[in-house]
Amino acid sequence: MESVSFSENPADVLLLGESTAIRAIEDDIDCAARSDAKVLITGETGVGKEVVARLIHRRSARASQTLVTLNCAGVPETLLESELFGHVRGSFTDAYRDKKGLIETASNGTLFLDEVGEMSLRMQAVLLRFLETGEIQRVGADRAHARINVRLIAATNRDLKTQIGAGAFREDLYFRLNVVRIAIPALRERASDVPMLANHFLAAFCLQHRVTTAFSPEALQILAAYSWPGNVRELRNVVERLVLRVRGPLIRVEDLPPTFLAPAGNGHVQPAANGASRVHELATRMLVQGESFWAAVVPPFSTQDLTRADLRKIIQIGLERTQGSYHQLVRLFNMPDEDHARFLSFLRKNDCHLPFQGFRAVPARAKRSSEHTAVEKA
Repeated sequence: MESVSFSENPADVLLLGESTAIRAIEDDIDCAARSDAKVLITGETGVGKEVVARLIHRRSARASQTLVTLNCAGVPETLLESELFGHVRGSFTDAYRDKKGLIETASNGTLFLDEVGEMSLRMQAVLLRFLETGEIQRVGADRAHARINVRLIAATNRDLKTQIGAGAFREDLYFRLNVVRIAIPALRERASDVPMLANHFLAAFCLQHRVTTAFSPEALQILAAYSWPGNVRELRNVVERLVLRVRGPLIRVEDLPPTFLAPAGNGHVQPAANGASRVHELATRMLVQGESFWAAVVPPFSTQDLTRADLRKIIQIGLERTQGSYHQLVRLFNMPDEDHARFLSFLRKNDCHLPFQGFRAVPARAKRSSEHTAVEKA
């Protein structure tokens, strides 16, 4: 399962950067590593929350034990409890034998729960009980199985206080998790770190793909000026694509993807504005350039370069055009009609299926037209 990983002897994990923010995070990591206190890591998707979790584990007294990571958003609700706590034989269909959960696997080590804000209220209650007692009860068992000593690190890209106010996250669980808090700023807030990160990824991918190339100073300047909505993960992916595509000793400004460039009016290019929206870029690729939803949107969403909120905004743009019709939206996003069921299944699975009723009531056609024109020009 891709959402679960184990690491007893992890490869080198680095927190790169020279900004004040990175130096502060390094101090926070050292502080967290000196104890077994629970840690809550916050920040946008792609900023490097798992890197911070792994560094805390590696610098702690538990470094010789197992680190287990679980992406809570990547495991269906029906399986999450079994993944964490295990199950007994016969507890549900296909449970042919007793199975140890991830918490047991991480015994005396560290458990990293990524995207903890995606947990249902029921699973939050189950996790809270474990944090209070240290006891695990396997799914289908009638009593506690064992008491486990494990260090918990959680991460989220959501504002948990807002979630609490909306009744979507338990306040008592929040206080349990929020002992040591590490907030990782978005990459656009520490642009001075971009050149170092870009050159680090460039060296790694050149070695991996047996290529020799380097960034021109002008190209690095463009990369540093970009807004990076997908943060470090997006930067990493962009650098790998450049390594694979560019044939020559130097990556120049003109080699960068069009997303990074805007006309300067004098025949040259300049960095795209920091306010440029990834949502509008992807919408334009479908509505204007004719790319399909599967090619333009799904890949960055699958690699978490595109957030769930961004995907909902893209669907909203489409539904405003089709006045709430998902059948027309399939065609609008350049998919064949037979993809309708697959498209709806994808949206529901990722909690991005928006109610169509509100879009049927969108008033003035002129208002919609002006909004869509703005999208096409973005």
